Amino acid sequence: MKNLSIKEFAEITASKSAVPGGGSIAALCGGLGAALVEMVSNLTIGNKKYAEAEDKMISIKSRALILRNDLLDDIEKDSNAYAQVMNAYKLPKANDEEKKIRSLEIQKGLKTAVWVPLEIAFKSYKVIELSSEVVKLGNKNAVTDGLVSAMMARTATLSALLNVKINLGSIKDELFVVEMSEKVHKLESSCIKEEKRILDSVKL
Repeated sequence: MKNLSIKEFAEITASKSAVPGGGSIAALCGGLGAALVEMVSNLTIGNKKYAEAEDKMISIKSRALILRNDLLDDIEKDSNAYAQVMNAYKLPKANDEEKKIRSLEIQKGLKTAVWVPLEIAFKSYKVIELSSEVVKLGNKNAVTDGLVSAMMARTATLSALLNVKINLGSIKDELFVVEMSEKVHKLESSCIKEEKRILDSVKL
């Protein structure tokens, strides 16, 4: 999916197809946020005015590139996770044995559909952390690009967590649900606070 044109991706998202859905869009937002971090880094590296931040910005750029590539790959990964759940629901249930197998496969698929967007959320939060660095140390002419990066990554994080929450609602493994819910709550809270801190740090 990452190789589709912007227009093609938007059209398939707008169609009756259930994929790509919210999780894939979250991954795309996170990837674009990472790209903006790279942009600010590139506009800073080699600029004599920011020579002291050169090494730091080179490191940030490298980490942002990895996150961008991972998150763009997650566009399709999330769609595949959703498809796994849908395929499980289509399994036969004519007898008790088939019902048992179907139920196990549904639960297995739902756990995958929790892990994938949770990974997207964690990666996107790492983008927010990098956004903070480029806003603080990067080329001031591109500071708003750094802020947009943080906003995109914040949207990606919270959007991915919504998908985690809705899938947790159908999982029967109570211990798993409690563990994942704690992760969601902690990350959600940190994300909102960090974005606000970054935005408040710049006066325009």
